[in-house]
Amino acid sequence: MKKVFSSLVILLLAITACIGGEEGAVTDPASYNNWEDVVEEARGQTVNWYMWGGQDNINAWVTGYVADNLKEQYDITLNMVPVVDTADAVNKVLGEKQAGRDSDGSVDLIWINGENFRTMRQGDLLYGPWADDLPSGQFVNWDDASVNTDLGFPVDFYESPYGKAQFVMIYDSAKITDPPTTMDGLIEWIQANPGRFTYPAPPDFTGTAFMLHMCYHATGGHEQFLTPFDQAVFDDAWAACWAQLNEIEPFLWRDGSTYPESHAQHDDLFANGEVWFNMAYNPAEASSKVESGQFPETTRTFVFEEGTLANTHYVAIPYNSPNKAAAMVVANFLLSPEAQLSKADTANWGDRPAVDVNRLPADQQTAFNNLPRGVATLSDAELAPFRLPELQADWRVAAERAWETFVLRE
Repeated sequence: MKKVFSSLVILLLAITACIGGEEGAVTDPASYNNWEDVVEEARGQTVNWYMWGGQDNINAWVTGYVADNLKEQYDITLNMVPVVDTADAVNKVLGEKQAGRDSDGSVDLIWINGENFRTMRQGDLLYGPWADDLPSGQFVNWDDASVNTDLGFPVDFYESPYGKAQFVMIYDSAKITDPPTTMDGLIEWIQANPGRFTYPAPPDFTGTAFMLHMCYHATGGHEQFLTPFDQAVFDDAWAACWAQLNEIEPFLWRDGSTYPESHAQHDDLFANGEVWFNMAYNPAEASSKVESGQFPETTRTFVFEEGTLANTHYVAIPYNSPNKAAAMVVANFLLSPEAQLSKADTANWGDRPAVDVNRLPADQQTAFNNLPRGVATLSDAELAPFRLPELQADWRVAAERAWETFVLRE
């Protein structure tokens, strides 16, 4: 049996069977007359922000720039709680609900999206709606389907956008002068260059994304799956995907006998030159890692001609957070033009803005337009025409489980 490099983290997503209640039936425990009341209540509070902690520059931006500004401007203490997988935070809130701990919970804010958000909404684990009350929300285009739905599930203001992402392929131009920009071309390259390619094992978010691109290709396109999940359709159509992934597996790193457990471990393989391709959901991530010295200066990125997945990531407040006011202030700060600009700078993070830059004041628009992209970052004009929609969470979860059954274990 093949194994995942290190230990495979299993998402605990089937939690809704453990709890009942109607979706979204969470009582608002506080009444605010205006935003100033929220800010006043938030002063002196501590926000325990549970978030993926797998990237040093992101962690540094949160514990430095964000935490320092929150303390200085609002007397809010931000405590970043790093997790390997967002499901860890989801399961902590679930455990507290099952134990009857409906107030004074451990988690005040979660960096979240996709199936984890849907799971919490369906399990009545989130506070809300609240995101439409944020003053910085005026800069968000809530009419954008990539914002008001999260992997096909309505947001309904139970989470606030934090940043946007689009999948890109990363390569070393010193080793590959003409990278294959089609899926067929990549498959041919993998087979012609044994051991120089791999991908993180699903349910790693980046690994799942690569798998989905392969499945879109093998099954004849994503359009047929932009519907509620259908097990019969999945079983029939996606068999072609597992066949394709098994076909390339012997040509992968370590003959496909093992896979990187995480995106971070895949980064290390690329940085060490063991593999010549990498991948990321953040189009600016490669440039950030070039600037930090982790990746070679010859690192570049591209998107497939068939397109690449794009989505939005968010922050959400658990129903039993004792510091909801401060959590809202943190979310509002994260959406402020200043914070979004800082986050977009590749010297800090390079995350794409969750705000619509055209809605910002003129000086802020200019500041965004003047941001250096970095040597490996594609422009919005190069990215936008190739954005593909994410599937609803049921499809992703089914695909992750099927990959383990039909690819990892075979």
